[in-house]
Amino acid sequence: MDWLQKIPIGQYVSGKSSWLRNIDPRIKLSWVLVFLLTPILANSFWRISTAFVILLITFFSFLPPRIWWRSLVFVLAFSLVLGSLSIVLPASQASFELPIRASDEIPGAIVLTRSWEVFRLGPFDFGGISLGPLIVDRRSAELGIKTSTLIFTVIHSVNLMLITTPPEDLVWAIRWFFAPLTLLGFPLERVSFQLLLALRFLPLVQEELQNLFRSIAVRGIDFKKFGLKSSLGLLVTLGERLLSNILLRAEQGADSLMSRQGLWLSSEQLRSSAALNPKYLWVNTSSIFLLLIAISLRCMYGTT
Repeated sequence: MDWLQKIPIGQYVSGKSSWLRNIDPRIKLSWVLVFLLTPILANSFWRISTAFVILLITFFSFLPPRIWWRSLVFVLAFSLVLGSLSIVLPASQASFELPIRASDEIPGAIVLTRSWEVFRLGPFDFGGISLGPLIVDRRSAELGIKTSTLIFTVIHSVNLMLITTPPEDLVWAIRWFFAPLTLLGFPLERVSFQLLLALRFLPLVQEELQNLFRSIAVRGIDFKKFGLKSSLGLLVTLGERLLSNILLRAEQGADSLMSRQGLWLSSEQLRSSAALNPKYLWVNTSSIFLLLIAISLRCMYGTT
């Protein structure tokens, strides 16, 4: 039952073996926003290309495989399962068949029809029970591609940023982007520090979720005997318990911080070292150049 601890997602791992660690966190955050926003209203080719680029970055990042291969396999399997379900499940209502006159009635006429069916499997017969054929059309295939690539892009791109970026650097980059809000009286320093504490609480959330799964396994709950309504009620109760435990941990952490006369950290104390070191200039310049190229390619080839 310790499989969640073997698949760390969103936890920073210190080290110096990757060029991803030397990129300015502001540029890194911009790249993640590109991965999150450009698939919106994009075609399938762009979505698949984005997922393929993230895979290339992962393999050629020179990060130790032990810190990313388990999470990569988990995210790939999760996205492929949901994508397969999106393909199998009906995506829309069946289209109406329009009556077409026979082609032999008009001499020399050529009837051109567009086939929306990708492939057909079946029909099936299980012990006298006949099931209809499994039909995958273009609509369901596109929905499966969009679902699987979007889940993989969102989870794995954010995970790469979190495991290579200290929480302090990430909070400093977010505060740098939202600095104009201070002119409107927005408490950006306080919100930034709260975000830093939230990033620090990610391992606690994982631990609470692990304890919750362990308690279900120990009690040997049989969901088949509960029925659908009782099972949903139990899941809602478990979710409420998980949220209350997380809030309790957060309150205890805040009380311990204030009892030790904790102070808010200013933005200057959270400044990233990669943003000031001139030896990382070539990495940051190349990242900005490739970022502009990616935005240009999205405008030219990523539209539907």
